[in-house]
Amino acid sequence: MKKLLLAFQFLTIIPVRDFGEVDEQDMGRATIFFPVVGLVEGSLLAVLAVLLLKVFPPEVVNALLVLMLVIMNGGLHLDGLADTFDAVASRGNLDRKLAIMKDSSTGPVGVIAIVMTLLLNYVLLNAVHAEAKGSMFFAVLVLMSLSARWTLLPAIYYSKSARQDGLGRMFIEHTGTKEFVIATVLTLFIVMGCSIIFSDINLFAFYGMLIFPVLYALSVMAVWFFNNHFEGLTGDSFGAVNEIARMTYLIVVLIWLQKYT
Repeated sequence: MKKLLLAFQFLTIIPVRDFGEVDEQDMGRATIFFPVVGLVEGSLLAVLAVLLLKVFPPEVVNALLVLMLVIMNGGLHLDGLADTFDAVASRGNLDRKLAIMKDSSTGPVGVIAIVMTLLLNYVLLNAVHAEAKGSMFFAVLVLMSLSARWTLLPAIYYSKSARQDGLGRMFIEHTGTKEFVIATVLTLFIVMGCSIIFSDINLFAFYGMLIFPVLYALSVMAVWFFNNHFEGLTGDSFGAVNEIARMTYLIVVLIWLQKYT
């Protein structure tokens, strides 16, 4: 239970019990429950969408859903995305790039990354809503954050830390095969449950054959990319992976809805 609450504490602004001083091992192994956090986030989005669509047109609802995504994690991942893009765009050496990522200010490239991410999320949600039939749009919302959170697991598992301090190092050092496997099994059970709830067993097949392989490949490529630029990953890197994974998920879902439904 402690690791579950720590996962919520780190990834969201949802109020949970304050544990004060936390053991690094407990915090690092909280990754096992990242998919559960994603499920809760996605469920909140789906409930919000059901209520708002009774009052507002889809375009307004999707804008509010994008806003809710930012609010739920306090802008943590967008901040990491911006810092990462600022550092990648820098022509300095490794120390300079890591200093940029640690700097609280955001440069022009980081601002562009945030704006484009929010815009793409909004446009993709509109497109998915237009293509989805019945309750499929709500299923997509439930599984969206789940998918992004799961993508962090292989990225953390295969990575090395670019710094000797910070939360990124704790997750990397304490997320082993056990955490990766259990989190993946949890994710599969959740997807199966959603397939039953939404009466669409094709949803589970879609995940197994397309979503998981694509997001797994994305995480592996992200590790390779960040190793080349920063000789490892940081907490900001994981924030960037989370944001890019969500957009990738929506793109794959959109292609699937257009071609096979």
